[in-house]
Amino acid sequence: MNTPSHAILNLLIFNQQLRTQASPAIIIGAVLPDIPIFVFYFLMKFVYHLPTRQIWSEGYYQPFWQAIVSTFHSIPLALLGILIAHIWSWRLIEVGFVSMVLHSLLDLPVHNNDAHRHFFPFSNYRFISPVSYWDSNHYGAIAALVEILLVLGTTIYLFPSTRTYWGKGLLIAVNLFDTIGYFRFYLSTKGN
Repeated sequence: MNTPSHAILNLLIFNQQLRTQASPAIIIGAVLPDIPIFVFYFLMKFVYHLPTRQIWSEGYYQPFWQAIVSTFHSIPLALLGILIAHIWSWRLIEVGFVSMVLHSLLDLPVHNNDAHRHFFPFSNYRFISPVSYWDSNHYGAIAALVEILLVLGTTIYLFPSTRTYWGKGLLIAVNLFDTIGYFRFYLSTKGN
């Protein structure tokens, strides 16, 4: 699932009162698992100047980067974070860790050959879904369209209760990003 979509869908899952009180924690927790992937891509593309194909076919699968990505997508480690935050009454941090777990749960059905080790460090098991959120060889065009529609529906639901122009602007921006990305990735290559 695209990282911005996680933020919007996670906001939907939490109740209105918690969204009002802890939106930044929900959003940070929703995007935090993917931050190592963005750091990795930035380093490989702009520091080491690797071609995109090599970045995703070789570099991404290096043990160091896989360990970092797996740590941030680890459900057991996030649950441990929830427990510690709960014991210490760090409510916002607890919400952030819950949001990280939701991110990982939403990833499970839409990752095929790029599946994460969600039970790291206790297991190297990867749930290989028959569906991919991006790979057209694994229903990526359909999964991406379903994601766009879910995010659009969630945006319509959240929009009236979003209090700031900043928040409303971000909701609109994510929908535009997803829609433009879909057209560029799936529809613009159909004629080629």
